[in-house]
Amino acid sequence: MKDRRRPLLVALAAAAVLTLAAGCTGEAEPAADADAETQQVIAPAGPGEPARTISPEEAREAAQEGSEPNAADFRFMRMMIEHHEQALVMAELVDDRTREESVRRLADRITAAQNGEIAAMEAWLTRNAGAAADEDREGHGGHGAGAMPGMATAEQLEALEAAEGADFDALFLDLMIAHHQGAVTMATDALTQGNDGLAQQLANDVMAEQSVEIDRMEAMR
Repeated sequence: MKDRRRPLLVALAAAAVLTLAAGCTGEAEPAADADAETQQVIAPAGPGEPARTISPEEAREAAQEGSEPNAADFRFMRMMIEHHEQALVMAELVDDRTREESVRRLADRITAAQNGEIAAMEAWLTRNAGAAADEDREGHGGHGAGAMPGMATAEQLEALEAAEGADFDALFLDLMIAHHQGAVTMATDALTQGNDGLAQQLANDVMAEQSVEIDRMEAMR
C-alpha cells in the first residue's frame, strides 16, 4: 500500500528547495544563511501521531523513500510530452484564423502551460535516465500500447488548418476539449499506477490545470 504521507512530503520538500533557492539570488545578508541552515519543515504523521519538525534535507530524503519510478511513470512522461506537443501545434493555428480574443487568450495559456510542463517532463526523464534504461531492458519502459486518448487525427488537424473564423473556433474548442479530456485520463492512470513522487506531482498539475481549462472551453463553446 502506498504511504499516504509521501505526496505531502514531496510538496514540503519542493517548498523547502524553493525557499533555499530564493536565498541564493541577489545579495544575501549574513543572517539569511543562518536562517536557511536552521529552517525546519513540519512533517506529517500517521493517524493519532503528533507531527514533527525535520530539516529541509530530511524532507527531501523522506520524499524520495520508496518512490523509485516505475513503468507507469515513464509511460506517462513520454506519452504526455507527445500529447502536449500536438496541443501546441493546434494552438499555433489560432492567431491567423480566429476573430475571438478569448480564443486567442486561451491558446496563449495553453502554450505557456504546456511548454513549461514539457520542459519539466524532459528534465525528469533526463534525471532518471539510468532507471529508464533498466525499465527498457526489462521490457517495461515502452511508450504504451494503442493510441493516446484525446489525440486529434491527421484529418481533423487538416480540417482545423483549413477553417477560419467561427468555424475554426468551434472546431478548435471541440478538438481541444477532447484533447484535454484525454490528458486527464492519462494523468489519472499515472496517479493510480505510478510510483515516483515528482511524476505524481506533475500528473496532479496536469489534471488540475486541464480540468479547469475544460470547464472554461465548454462555457466558451
